[in-house]
Amino acid sequence: MPRVDFYRLTRDPVERVLPAIATRILGNGDRLLVVAASAMQRQAIDEALWTLQPASFLPHGHAGSPDEAIEPILLAGTLGASPPNRASHVALADGDWREEALGFERVFLLFDNSRIDDARAAWRALAAREDVDNRFWKQDDRGRWSEGP
Repeated sequence: MPRVDFYRLTRDPVERVLPAIATRILGNGDRLLVVAASAMQRQAIDEALWTLQPASFLPHGHAGSPDEAIEPILLAGTLGASPPNRASHVALADGDWREEALGFERVFLLFDNSRIDDARAAWRALAAREDVDNRFWKQDDRGRWSEGP
Protein backbone atom coordinates (compact mmCIF):
# COMPACT_ATOMS: atom_id res chain seq x y z
CA MET A 1 0.00 0.00 0.00
CA PRO A 2 1.57 3.31 -1.00
CA ARG A 3 1.93 6.01 1.62
CA VAL A 4 1.23 9.59 0.56
CA ASP A 5 2.64 12.35 2.76
CA PHE A 6 1.09 15.77 2.20
CA TYR A 7 3.51 18.54 3.22
CA ARG A 8 1.94 21.99 3.49
CA LEU A 9 4.71 24.52 3.06
CA THR A 10 3.69 27.54 5.12
CA ARG A 11 7.12 28.70 6.30
CA ASP A 12 9.85 27.37 4.02
CA PRO A 13 9.90 26.89 0.24
CA VAL A 14 10.28 23.44 -1.28
CA GLU A 15 13.99 23.88 -1.96
CA ARG A 16 14.60 24.28 1.80
CA VAL A 17 12.35 21.36 2.83
CA LEU A 18 13.28 18.79 0.21
CA PRO A 19 16.96 18.34 1.21
CA ALA A 20 15.93 17.22 4.72
CA ILE A 21 13.46 14.69 3.28
CA ALA A 22 16.07 13.49 0.77
CA THR A 23 18.68 13.09 3.53
CA ARG A 24 16.37 10.75 5.44
CA ILE A 25 15.52 8.75 2.32
CA LEU A 26 19.18 8.28 1.36
CA GLY A 27 20.02 7.45 4.98
CA ASN A 28 17.58 4.54 4.75
CA GLY A 29 19.28 3.28 1.58
CA ASP A 30 16.40 4.27 -0.70
CA ARG A 31 16.34 6.34 -3.88
CA LEU A 32 14.25 9.41 -4.70
CA LEU A 33 12.71 10.82 -7.85
CA VAL A 34 11.93 14.55 -7.59
CA VAL A 35 9.33 15.81 -10.07
CA ALA A 36 8.76 19.47 -10.89
CA ALA A 37 7.36 20.64 -14.22
CA SER A 38 9.14 24.01 -14.04
CA ALA A 39 12.78 24.05 -15.11
CA MET A 40 13.33 27.04 -12.80
CA GLN A 41 12.04 25.07 -9.82
CA ARG A 42 14.23 22.08 -10.71
CA GLN A 43 17.22 24.45 -10.90
CA ALA A 44 16.43 25.87 -7.44
CA ILE A 45 16.15 22.34 -6.03
CA ASP A 46 19.40 21.34 -7.76
CA GLU A 47 21.22 24.27 -6.15
CA ALA A 48 19.72 23.51 -2.73
CA LEU A 49 20.86 19.88 -2.91
CA TRP A 50 24.38 21.15 -3.60
CA THR A 51 24.57 24.01 -1.12
CA LEU A 52 21.83 24.05 1.54
CA GLN A 53 23.81 21.95 4.00
CA PRO A 54 27.48 22.50 3.11
CA ALA A 55 28.65 19.60 5.28
CA SER A 56 26.40 17.08 3.55
CA PHE A 57 26.23 17.16 -0.26
CA LEU A 58 23.30 15.13 -1.57
CA PRO A 59 24.30 13.22 -4.72
CA HIS A 60 21.84 13.84 -7.52
CA GLY A 61 21.44 14.32 -11.24
CA HIS A 62 18.94 15.16 -13.94
CA ALA A 63 16.66 12.86 -15.92
CA GLY A 64 18.00 12.42 -19.42
CA SER A 65 21.65 12.63 -18.35
CA PRO A 66 24.00 9.74 -19.14
CA ASP A 67 24.26 8.87 -15.43
CA GLU A 68 20.54 8.98 -14.61
CA ALA A 69 20.40 5.26 -13.75
CA ILE A 70 23.00 5.55 -10.97
CA GLU A 71 21.75 8.76 -9.33
CA PRO A 72 20.32 8.27 -5.81
CA ILE A 73 18.26 11.45 -6.34
CA LEU A 74 16.98 12.20 -9.81
CA LEU A 75 15.33 15.48 -10.84
CA ALA A 76 12.72 15.21 -13.59
CA GLY A 77 10.11 17.37 -15.29
CA THR A 78 7.66 14.51 -15.76
CA LEU A 79 6.68 11.32 -14.00
CA GLY A 80 6.88 8.07 -15.92
CA ALA A 81 5.86 4.57 -14.97
CA SER A 82 9.41 3.39 -14.26
CA PRO A 83 11.99 5.88 -12.94
CA PRO A 84 15.43 5.52 -14.55
CA ASN A 85 17.14 5.48 -11.13
CA ARG A 86 14.79 2.76 -9.78
CA ALA A 87 13.52 5.09 -7.03
CA SER A 88 10.96 3.74 -4.59
CA HIS A 89 10.10 7.24 -3.34
CA VAL A 90 8.85 10.23 -5.32
CA ALA A 91 8.57 13.88 -4.32
CA LEU A 92 6.04 15.92 -6.26
CA ALA A 93 7.86 19.16 -5.62
CA ASP A 94 5.57 21.38 -7.67
CA GLY A 95 2.45 20.46 -5.69
CA ASP A 96 0.81 18.90 -8.74
CA TRP A 97 -0.76 15.51 -7.94
CA ARG A 98 -0.08 12.78 -10.50
CA GLU A 99 -1.84 9.39 -10.32
CA GLU A 100 1.33 7.64 -11.51
CA ALA A 101 2.84 8.47 -8.13
CA LEU A 102 0.82 5.64 -6.60
CA GLY A 103 3.24 3.22 -8.26
CA PHE A 104 5.87 4.23 -5.66
CA GLU A 105 6.14 2.98 -2.09
CA ARG A 106 6.09 6.50 -0.72
CA VAL A 107 4.96 9.80 -2.18
CA PHE A 108 5.71 13.29 -0.89
CA LEU A 109 3.30 15.95 -2.16
CA LEU A 110 4.86 19.31 -1.30
CA PHE A 111 2.55 22.28 -1.77
CA ASP A 112 2.24 25.89 -0.67
CA ASN A 113 -0.87 27.99 -0.14
CA SER A 114 -1.19 28.67 -3.87
CA ARG A 115 -1.90 24.92 -4.39
CA ILE A 116 -4.04 24.32 -1.29
CA ASP A 117 -7.26 23.68 -3.22
CA ASP A 118 -5.53 21.15 -5.48
CA ALA A 119 -4.01 19.40 -2.46
CA ARG A 120 -7.39 19.22 -0.73
CA ALA A 121 -8.95 17.67 -3.83
CA ALA A 122 -6.14 15.09 -4.00
CA TRP A 123 -6.54 14.37 -0.27
CA ARG A 124 -10.30 13.77 -0.64
CA ALA A 125 -9.81 11.50 -3.66
CA LEU A 126 -7.12 9.44 -1.93
CA ALA A 127 -8.92 9.32 1.42
CA ALA A 128 -11.83 7.58 -0.32
CA ARG A 129 -9.51 4.72 -1.29
CA GLU A 130 -8.67 1.85 1.02
CA ASP A 131 -5.39 1.04 -0.73
CA VAL A 132 -3.62 4.35 0.13
CA ASP A 133 -2.22 5.53 3.47
CA ASN A 134 -2.55 9.36 3.62
CA ARG A 135 -0.72 11.53 6.11
CA PHE A 136 -0.65 15.29 6.54
CA TRP A 137 2.32 17.30 7.83
CA LYS A 138 2.37 20.94 8.87
CA GLN A 139 5.22 23.21 9.82
CA ASP A 140 5.25 25.44 12.88
CA ASP A 141 6.78 28.92 13.17
CA ARG A 142 10.15 27.45 14.20
CA GLY A 143 10.29 25.15 11.18
CA ARG A 144 9.48 21.88 12.96
CA TRP A 145 7.10 19.42 11.34
CA SER A 146 4.22 17.68 13.07
CA GLU A 147 1.66 15.24 11.80
CA GLY A 148 -1.96 16.21 11.98
CA PRO A 149 -4.85 18.04 10.41
